[in-house]
Amino acid sequence: MNKGIVGHFITLEGGEGCGKSTQVKALATRLSDLGYDVITTREPGGTDNAETIRDLLLNGGDNRWDSRSESLLFAAARADHIRNLIKPALLRGQWVICDRFIDSSRAYQSGGSGLSDDIILKLHNIGSEGFMPDRTLVLDLDENIANERVTMRDGDNRDRIGGRDKQFHQKVRQAFRSYAEQEPDRIRLINANAAIGKITDDIIEILSDLIERK
Repeated sequence: MNKGIVGHFITLEGGEGCGKSTQVKALATRLSDLGYDVITTREPGGTDNAETIRDLLLNGGDNRWDSRSESLLFAAARADHIRNLIKPALLRGQWVICDRFIDSSRAYQSGGSGLSDDIILKLHNIGSEGFMPDRTLVLDLDENIANERVTMRDGDNRDRIGGRDKQFHQKVRQAFRSYAEQEPDRIRLINANAAIGKITDDIIEILSDLIERK
């Protein structure tokens, strides 16, 4: 638990098309039904400044930024997001559910793009004082199924990161899986091939030690 924090900070992670956005909404509904004050947010984004950086990161050609530039932009957006939205909400006692966070930067800029994990975490320590989630849920989905879902959802209009090749996304998936192995107390792997309701049930079970029934 982060020192001085009252609420809980939960992040959902995974590759493209794994169903994160759906589960963010479903989890928020379940927790609200239990009597908790819940807000949802996303990365990159969540605040005006961070949303501006999101546009810079996701639009344009694949070569607009190299991996180091991307990492700096993500770190800057996250620092603003934590300072102006996440920490204030947690200090008010709210639950904050975030669609992507530091582990996406690690998986995409390190696992996928080849920067060292140490660089990503150093930038996070500089910009955000190493602030971490209470629990991270990685929705794990086969790349072929994920690609089918993204094609149905976006067609040819994928953003500059989501539109990268299959090999890149395979590396991203493997990176997420390796983080779950390295940090089992914080990061939990969830089978995203299951039905939506089953996935939400699994998430609630994983969070049961943080939930005080009201």
